[in-house]
Amino acid sequence: MIHEVDEAIRRLFAAGGVPAGGSELVFDAPTTEWNARRNAPTVNVFLYDIREDVGRRHAGGAERRDERGVVVGWRAPARWFELSYLVTAWTNRPQDEHRLLSEVLACLVRNERMAPSWLTGTLAELNLSVTLTAARPVREDRATAEVWSALGGELKPSIDLKVISPLAGEWTDAGPPVTEGVVLRTSEQAHEDPRRLRYDGPSRAEGEGFGARRSRLPVAGSRRRRGRLT
Repeated sequence: MIHEVDEAIRRLFAAGGVPAGGSELVFDAPTTEWNARRNAPTVNVFLYDIREDVGRRHAGGAERRDERGVVVGWRAPARWFELSYLVTAWTNRPQDEHRLLSEVLACLVRNERMAPSWLTGTLAELNLSVTLTAARPVREDRATAEVWSALGGELKPSIDLKVISPLAGEWTDAGPPVTEGVVLRTSEQAHEDPRRLRYDGPSRAEGEGFGARRSRLPVAGSRRRRGRLT
């Protein structure tokens, strides 16, 4: 799912014409070593935090049917996660960085959710909304300065991008449809023909109800009522 969110971000920026003028878009960690190797104006989208949105967790599942209406499997409910990205612009001059970062910000605030055409893989199959917010206040437990400190670089102007995305639940295949009744065999019938339970429905078994070759029980005779004779 994470790589599919990366691709959705790339398509979002491409649709907005960002970055333009020969600039690059990368998802690398913006370390000092990386900056030394950079040789073109670059927009960096760095994933630094992943957390589950437990408020959206649900139980149960949903069945899936083919074009004939036959159940082909069950999909567990999706789990939702918040992906946090640090978006920065890198050029040789601060003025150019600010201009490029301004273009990125304008592109992000125009969109509150990913367009269906930007989604691929499981995100496209689930047909669920993938939402995003940009430049909102950073949580106290994860300040931007701490991220830069962990990267070993100096503090730099950045946009905090949050993407709420579903992770597809586990898929369980359905078995083939039942076409035969249940076969019952006892130890005394080890060498006899098996007894097959019959039922109404899509089966090759015949008859109605359960119990093949059901023998007819004798009808109980009348019983004299006990009591005192008067």
